[in-house]
Amino acid sequence: MHIIYEQAVSLLDDLIDEVGEDEDHPLASLMEVLGVLIEKYEDEHVPEITEI
Repeated sequence: MHIIYEQAVSLLDDLIDEVGEDEDHPLASLMEVLGVLIEKYEDEHVPEITEI
């Protein structure tokens, strides 16, 4: 995987721990945007797991 992707996922994990479900937290919007960017990257670069 790309190092920036791995760093983004790690940052998102930290943000989830910090923000939780508090939509009024100052970092909540950053968490949401980062999640969308990670999802877009995964859709384009990570193959889906299929059952054999």
